[in-house]
Amino acid sequence: MGAIKALGAPLALPSTPYSYTVLDQDLAAALQEFGNNLNIRVDISTGVKGRIRGRMPDLPPREFLERLTNLYNLQWYYDGLVLHVSDAHEVQSRLLVLSPISFDAFKAALDALNISDDRYLVRAVPGDGLVFASGPPRFIALVEQTLKGLVAEAQARRNPHGAEQPPHESVLMLFRGSSSVVVREGRPNDVPSPALPHQDGAVHAPDTGKK
Repeated sequence: MGAIKALGAPLALPSTPYSYTVLDQDLAAALQEFGNNLNIRVDISTGVKGRIRGRMPDLPPREFLERLTNLYNLQWYYDGLVLHVSDAHEVQSRLLVLSPISFDAFKAALDALNISDDRYLVRAVPGDGLVFASGPPRFIALVEQTLKGLVAEAQARRNPHGAEQPPHESVLMLFRGSSSVVVREGRPNDVPSPALPHQDGAVHAPDTGKK
């Protein structure tokens, strides 16, 4: 078992240079203007501090973002709807209990939802049924939400009278932003389900098995 290889929600940015001239501007304001100019929703942590002084070179938008990230010790994470920017000192770490979920099932769900990101760590702790996660706040929040949804799904499958009744198909809806993925019997379906009104988290679909 090892670290999860990232897929990540795609952040589509143009390849043409992003021209940005500033003499003296607040860093958070510059990042907000970056999002406005590219029609991207940006959430900037209150921990992001600093000022940009002097002209920035004309770079493609992604390189411009990476340059600010490196110069001002920032982290960014795109969840498919919002670009979240935080200070690197705001990184969070969690030691999460996997039981009764396997690491492989957890990994599959994170990949299916495009939560995984190879810049940030999600790694199994060998032999202990634990997983260690580290990254910016929004990334950690989605990792925790996904695990809680999978655990709830696994607990719902438990049937104390299983020997007396036929097994029912277990269906879980995992939501992230405007996308949803159906997990059947612990395995994400290949085809995402249509978007439904919801909040981030997990919802159990009605059991279609006959009693």
